Amino acid sequence: MPSAAISPAYSLMSRDFDKLKSMIALLDPGAIYVSAIKPFAAALAAIKPLHKAQIISGNAGDADALAFRTIASTPETLDVAKAFAAVSPDTIAKFLFTSGSTGTPKAVINTQRMLTSSQQAKAQTWTFLEQSDDLVILDWLPWSHTFGANHNFNLVLRNGGSLYIDGGKPAPGLFATSLANLKSVMPTVYFNVPRGFDMLIATLRGDDDLRRRFFNEVKFAFYAGAALPQNLWDALEELSIKTVGRAMPMVSAWGSTETSPLATDCHFLAERSGNIGVPIPGTELKLVNSGDKLEVRVRGPNVTPGYWKAPELTRQAFDEEGFYFIGDAVKLADTERPDRGLFFDGRVAEDFKLNSGTWVNVGTLRVAGIAALAPLAQDIVVTGHGGDEVRFLVFPNLVACRAHAGLPEAAGVNDVLAHDKVRTAIAQGLAKLKQQGANSSGHATRALLLAEPPSVDGGEITDKGYINQRAVLTRRADSVAQLNDDASGEWIGL
Repeated sequence: MPSAAISPAYSLMSRDFDKLKSMIALLDPGAIYVSAIKPFAAALAAIKPLHKAQIISGNAGDADALAFRTIASTPETLDVAKAFAAVSPDTIAKFLFTSGSTGTPKAVINTQRMLTSSQQAKAQTWTFLEQSDDLVILDWLPWSHTFGANHNFNLVLRNGGSLYIDGGKPAPGLFATSLANLKSVMPTVYFNVPRGFDMLIATLRGDDDLRRRFFNEVKFAFYAGAALPQNLWDALEELSIKTVGRAMPMVSAWGSTETSPLATDCHFLAERSGNIGVPIPGTELKLVNSGDKLEVRVRGPNVTPGYWKAPELTRQAFDEEGFYFIGDAVKLADTERPDRGLFFDGRVAEDFKLNSGTWVNVGTLRVAGIAALAPLAQDIVVTGHGGDEVRFLVFPNLVACRAHAGLPEAAGVNDVLAHDKVRTAIAQGLAKLKQQGANSSGHATRALLLAEPPSVDGGEITDKGYINQRAVLTRRADSVAQLNDDASGEWIGL
């Protein structure tokens, strides 16, 4: 039977449970597992009319559910053995949901072929996996996400090693747990998203003991989920050289839920941040001219056959040669040497033109903007569609902003964002970016600091902390209007 891990955010952070309801209706599950009834009580009540599933709880004391330990102690029968023997490469192993940032989340079919071919390709690019028995991973990435499950969990499942589950994550109030875990269990390969590296660097600078252990014991670091701003790459390299006399290798990869997740892997030493590597063994990439960009499409045994109960969406997802429309753009690191890898060049649908006819590369500008406003910007949404200038909506790093302003932890969000030192620093960052930008599309003239964090219900943020540009612009149309209002005193300008 296929399984489907659902992001806890849809149950624990949502208010309307709309996305959770759509998932349950689509799956029609026979059983629903929760770690305990109490935290999920509201979510379970909201979906109760939509299913007839048996509720299973990891807490044996929950009277209204079947205890998981009862299931685990049930003897295996001959029917189970027969079902296992019947599993083939085309058997559906699981469903993983897309973020649903542009509508109802889609259930991506994950076959056994996808999962096994992905790990086989990984073993052929990371050859040490089959030559070493000391793989240690400390990971917070959720198993509802293709990277946490299909890449990291399956990496240990296939090759052996130790996987420690980190109950923290790179978010205010939760990163302290990740740091405590890191001090207890030092991994040999360190996985994180750019936001996690940003928070880690700040800690390493002030903790000599952790910094020595980290750079001595971690063989290399892996970033994914979004492009790593170059300032973070440089900071890690500088700290590593200062601590152990060499630069810690930094690698990356690229793909999506539909590619399980690997499509490319940077299994070589890149010269700078952003190189997503080359196609993994068995996978083909097609590069197609799209405006002034190269749209990339994917074909291989790691690619999904489609979306569950959505034949029309499945048909639209592939071109006439069977390549999957992933929606991203890339550029060659060296046009004469394709083996030197590719650079992620943003989402094809996110880019836009200014009135001058100049294209704005949202992906590149977002990363450059975060670096220019560091450490005060947690993330940036780029706007200016149909206008003369680029503008930024900024999700602030409140901890860094409070520290920069010299305010106590109890200071309110609005007081922090309105502080003269914070606003001055943002203006200086915009000026710095302008000096780096060659034209009007390479920098922003205004920035608006957002007091409200990104919304899960609104599809603005994923489990991995990646901001969806389109969803934020749609949901925060009033903020975009403020940026465009010359009389508004809220935005910060050059």
